[in-house]
Amino acid sequence: MESAPLSNEMRLLVTGGAGFVGSNFVCHALQNGCRVLNIDCLSYAAGLRMLDSIANDPRYAMVQADVSNEPLVEEKLSDFRPNAIVHFAAETHVDRSIANANAFVNSNIVGTFKLLTQVQKYFQKLPLDNQQSFRFLHVSTDEVYGSLGESGSFAESSPYDPHSPYSATKAASDHLVRAWHTTYKLPILIVHPSNNYGPNQHPEKLIPMVIRSCLNNLPIPIYGSGRNVRDWLYVQDFCDAILMVLSRGQVGQSYNVGANNQWNNLELVTYLCGLVDEMRGNPEVSSPSRKLVQFVEDRPGHDFRYSMDCSKIATQCGWRPRHSWEDGLRKTIQWYLENPERLG
Repeated sequence: MESAPLSNEMRLLVTGGAGFVGSNFVCHALQNGCRVLNIDCLSYAAGLRMLDSIANDPRYAMVQADVSNEPLVEEKLSDFRPNAIVHFAAETHVDRSIANANAFVNSNIVGTFKLLTQVQKYFQKLPLDNQQSFRFLHVSTDEVYGSLGESGSFAESSPYDPHSPYSATKAASDHLVRAWHTTYKLPILIVHPSNNYGPNQHPEKLIPMVIRSCLNNLPIPIYGSGRNVRDWLYVQDFCDAILMVLSRGQVGQSYNVGANNQWNNLELVTYLCGLVDEMRGNPEVSSPSRKLVQFVEDRPGHDFRYSMDCSKIATQCGWRPRHSWEDGLRKTIQWYLENPERLG
């Protein structure tokens, strides 16, 4: 199938659109002329602050429900008649998956399976022209590839090697999505983002946790030696990437999305402490918040390094990140300074 350009009439059904990335994407899609129906179960990870500004937008609607609720999903597909599905809904907190994997299996695997079942039924009933332009975009993660040593990068062709219950369930959902393409011809796309950061992220995640600790003089725990490396991607750049993949991506393909912005955890925390201290009005050159760092026992199965080759999305879709590391961090810190309730 040929790629279909986005239009002002694009109707997106977004699952998990009250979560961190999902809520940023919903707002971004509306700004780009789309209509959005958001289905979200409003779990502990939901953050409605981002969605307050669009609550009265006639192009936006939200339904509180689980994607495993097949009768409701079937009804909403029939009523809303989307041109595309953007599937964020998932359990994503690695530490929670280690403590209790059951919710991750139910949400990430079973939930995706039930959603695919209903989307496939809907897709088969569409007129041929609408089938040609329809897309199911699945949001995965770079963690499905496993861990790298000191060098190298993952490509879309890299074998899967998940190491946590979270990444294992995301890998399983990826395989389900691909199976629905090869078996049932559902026109799918998959994106593998690196670590997103930005406004409205749950305070359990590293960057908002550090901001919260700096503002409240709390310990900043760092796993192991702090040498684990991640690639950090500003959430608005990822939202751009999703829209570009929807409009320009090749059906059946997956796309790595990263910023080539790699920091080990200790470097990141040290840099972030300095920015927070500066932006909250502390003029000292030597950031006192850095003294809050405490090294703790490493997480089980903690992947050492992630790095992705993102040349495919650059070449095929024309996407590159627009925000610098400092610009993205400053916007993130400023949002939390203005919305402290999101830090808990």
